[in-house]
Amino acid sequence: MGTTVSPEVQRAVADIAQRHEVSHDAVLAMLLAVSRGGGTMAQFSIPELGGSGQWIRGGMTMVGAMFDHALKARVDALCSELSELVTTSAVFPDDSQVGVTSSRWWPGDLGVPSSFGGQNDARYAIFPATRRLAIQVGGVTTVFDTGEHHIGGVSQQQGVGPGSVRFTSQLGTFDVSSLPEVEGDGSPEAPATDSAPASSTGGTSDSEDILATIESLADLHQRGILTDDEFAAKKAELLARL
Repeated sequence: MGTTVSPEVQRAVADIAQRHEVSHDAVLAMLLAVSRGGGTMAQFSIPELGGSGQWIRGGMTMVGAMFDHALKARVDALCSELSELVTTSAVFPDDSQVGVTSSRWWPGDLGVPSSFGGQNDARYAIFPATRRLAIQVGGVTTVFDTGEHHIGGVSQQQGVGPGSVRFTSQLGTFDVSSLPEVEGDGSPEAPATDSAPASSTGGTSDSEDILATIESLADLHQRGILTDDEFAAKKAELLARL
């Protein structure tokens, strides 16, 4: 793969591959995807795991074979374990190899993101509670107003720049060119022009994020993307976190 991991992580990957009955290379590829997603999501294309797909911690798992629920459960279990590895270990000695950073790069007054990650040369963070989407390209962060969109998916397109990341909501698929930019340079020190102040405890923001995620799942369920059982299971899981 051309990506160097620490000896401890190599041993962990070998153990995970054996327990999940997945090849060592497939686990390394998924580990890289989960790391690029900040430990909370992954965009991947791994033939052994159904080809192209997406995983969101506490949210949806999508694979090429939409109705292969056993594969979805397998991918979810694998990614959940790799997420723990990413958040508790120094996976890559040189983070610049994979574009991973442990520091928060978005403005602090946006609250807690429901998901964040990277595609090509762009990074993104989604904030349903404040209706904001932060995009960073080349170290420059820009914040957009998502309006009525309830973002439920992210996809990678060919090309570079913020337009290479497309989002899916109940209103369809879009990129940031259709969203109004929030005034300010998007730096953590810049005050928000019309966002609510972040909660000191984070409890209210977390609850609003969970409810917004449930609304997004309901839209996907209504459109037939999620089955009745999938929607009910994820809804129950999210409600239990309130």
